[in-house]
Amino acid sequence: MNDSQLPVPTPSYEVRQGAMLCHLAAFLGFVFPFGSVVGPLILWQMKKEVDPFIDDQGKEALNFQITVAIAWLVCIVLAFAVIGFFLMAALAIATVVLTIIGSIKANKGIAYRYPFTWRLIK
Repeated sequence: MNDSQLPVPTPSYEVRQGAMLCHLAAFLGFVFPFGSVVGPLILWQMKKEVDPFIDDQGKEALNFQITVAIAWLVCIVLAFAVIGFFLMAALAIATVVLTIIGSIKANKGIAYRYPFTWRLIK
């Protein structure tokens, strides 16, 4: 058995909860402007030293929310051509669904990778 086939231990309950909260913090965007970026950023900064899994999932959640914020700006510009309104609806649904999937996976101890994400933070 080589290193790539070794089973990865499941993170502890506290670590999984921390990683899940990094994903769920994006819903702060419903409470205040840019909360979807600020929430994961603050949680990741507070918890990244606790465990590598929280660090990884916090970065992933933050990168996804930055990508979504950029996509919102593009949709706002495209709203002047009407298609932006349809794209906003699709983006909102996709963001909610993918964030929930990410949080569920993190709670199970599975590292989740969001599709179509620009990974600015390494």
